[in-house]
Amino acid sequence: MKESTPWLRLPLSFDTPALMADLELSRASRWRGHYNDQAHAGNWQCVALRSASGRADDIDAREHDDFHDTPLLEHCAFLRQVTDSFLCEKKAVRLMALEAGARILPHRDRGGSIEDGLARIHVPIQTDPAVVFTIDGEDVHFEAGGAWYMNANCLHAVRNDGQRERVHLVLDCVPNPWLAGLFAASGWSPRPAPKYGDPSITDDNVREVIAVLRGAGHATAIAMAARLQSIASEHKS
Repeated sequence: MKESTPWLRLPLSFDTPALMADLELSRASRWRGHYNDQAHAGNWQCVALRSASGRADDIDAREHDDFHDTPLLEHCAFLRQVTDSFLCEKKAVRLMALEAGARILPHRDRGGSIEDGLARIHVPIQTDPAVVFTIDGEDVHFEAGGAWYMNANCLHAVRNDGQRERVHLVLDCVPNPWLAGLFAASGWSPRPAPKYGDPSITDDNVREVIAVLRGAGHATAIAMAARLQSIASEHKS
C-alpha cells in the first residue's frame, strides 16, 4: 500500500460496448466546451447527466446545494444503471471528451478529494493507452470499463496522444459508509494533511509567506503568520 493515495482503481467494472452505445446516444445532445478555458489546450467538451439546473448543457461542477438528473440520463439506460450502482449521493455527473492531441494543463481542483467530502470517480468509456494522467508526477492510464478515483487536490494533468478522442464518465460522489468500504477494500490510504494547512505552503517558501503576511499589517494576516511560524518552529525542535 502506498503511503498515500493520489489515485486508486476501485473493484468495479462496467460493460464497455454498453457504455459506448450510450455514448453514441449522447451525441445528439449539446456538448459544451469546458468552462475553465485556461486549463486546457485543444478541445475539451462536456455534457451533463446530473447538473444543478437539471439541464444537459449545464456542465458546472462547482459547489451547489442540489443536483438533478438531466433528460440525457433518462435517455441513456446503461449510464443510468452505472450511475445508480454508486450507492451514495451524486453531485455533478458528466461525460467529458478530450480530443486527440489535446492537453489538460497542470492544475489542482481545490476541495476535490474524499478527505474534503467529494470523491471524483472516472469511468473511461473510450480511451487509448496513449491517454495518460500525470498525478503528483506519476503517470497512469485509466483503462476502459474500470472505475478510478483521482484526488483532484493533487497537481494533475492529462495528455491525449492517441488517435481518437478520450471520453470518460465522471461522477462527483459524496462519501458515505458504502463508499468508504469500497475505498478500504481497494487499499486506499488517506493523504496526510498539509503541514501548513495549505499544500502551496512548504518548508521552502514558508519564511517568504510569513514575511508577506506580516507586511500586510492587518490582524488576520498577522495571526496567520504567527500560526505558520509556530508550526515551522515546532517541526524544527
